[in-house]
Amino acid sequence: MGIAESTPDELPSDAEEQLRSGEQQLELSGRRLRRLPSAVCALSRLQKLYVSGTGLRELPEEIEELRELRILALDFNKLECLPDGLCRLPRLTRLYLGGNRLLALPADFAQLQSLRCLWIEGNFLRRFPRPLLRLVALQSLQMGDNRLRALPAELPRMTGLRGLWLYGNRFEEFPPALLRMGRLHILDLDRNRLGGFPDLHPLRALRVFSYDHNPVTGPPRVADTVFLVGEGAVERMAERDEPTPRPPPRRPARAFEDEEEEDLLIGGAGSRTLGAPGDSLCALEAAAGLGT
Repeated sequence: MGIAESTPDELPSDAEEQLRSGEQQLELSGRRLRRLPSAVCALSRLQKLYVSGTGLRELPEEIEELRELRILALDFNKLECLPDGLCRLPRLTRLYLGGNRLLALPADFAQLQSLRCLWIEGNFLRRFPRPLLRLVALQSLQMGDNRLRALPAELPRMTGLRGLWLYGNRFEEFPPALLRMGRLHILDLDRNRLGGFPDLHPLRALRVFSYDHNPVTGPPRVADTVFLVGEGAVERMAERDEPTPRPPPRRPARAFEDEEEEDLLIGGAGSRTLGAPGDSLCALEAAAGLGT
C-alpha cells in the first residue's frame, strides 16, 4: 500500500477525526508532503504536531500562527532552512529536527525561550549555532552526527543544560568549555577523534560519560559515581570501592509526553518514541529519570 499524499493546501481526510479527540494533536508522519498544508497553520489551538518522514522541503511563515504549539516533530525530512515564523512559537517546549539538511539556525531562534528539548542530530552543522547560547532553559540538546569541530567558550551560559549528545562529530580535542558545565548529567562524545581527556572531576553532576570509538587508550579521571562507556571503562569501574552505578539510558527515546513533564533527558513513565520514517508511534517501557 502506498503512502497517502495530500494536496498542498488541504488537511488529510482523517484530520478532523484526530482533532475530535480533544487532545489538539495532529499526526501527519509518513505522508508525502513537500510543504506543510496551509490549512494546518489555521489550527490555532493545536498543541502537538508530528510531521516526520514526509519528504518535507519547506515550512510556511504562517507556522507562527500555531501559538499554542508545545511539541513539533519535523525529523527525517529534507529541510535546508527554517522560516523565521518557527521562531515565534512562544509555548514550544520540544522541537525535533534530526535527519534534515540544515546548515544553520535562524538568528531569531533564540526567541524560543520556552524550549527545553532540541534534537538536531544528523544535519550538516559545522559550527555550534550561537542563538542556542541564549536558550538558558534548554535541558536536552541532541547534536550527534553533525560536523562540529569546536564549541564556543560561552557554552556555560546554557545553565539549564543537563544532557548533551555530541557523538559522531569531528572533535580532535576535548572542548575546554565542557569543563565549566558543572550541571551536566549526560555527556556523549562517541565516534569523534579524541586522543585523550582532561580530568573530568570538575563536572560534579555528571552521571554518564560515553567516549566509545575514539582513539584513546583508556578512560578519563572521573568521580566514582559516573557510569563510563568506552575503552577500559569496565575495568576502571570494577576497581572502584563503591558498586558500579546503574546506567540510565545514554540515548533517550524521543519524548512525546506532557510538556509539563520535568524529565526531558530520557522521557518519563509512558514516554513514546518514533522509529524509522513512516513507522507508527509505539510505547516505550518506563525508565528511571534524572532529576534537575
